[in-house]
Amino acid sequence: MKYAVVIEKADGNFSAYVPDLPGCVATGATTEEAKTEIAVAIGFHIEGLLEDGLPVPEPKSAVAYVEARAA
Repeated sequence: MKYAVVIEKADGNFSAYVPDLPGCVATGATTEEAKTEIAVAIGFHIEGLLEDGLPVPEPKSAVAYVEARAA
């Protein structure tokens, strides 16, 4: 499964989170490191849900870049 991931610049690093998996977060010194770490975090998060007998949310979020327009 592929999940949408948001990566944001933070103070001194990058943070990443998954809108469809509340609580699934990671950080990295670079965007690439944040991507790697969030991929591991997603796997760990899903394993935890399964171990607890909870459903794994289907990916539903979408990501798009939109040009700003004057009103």
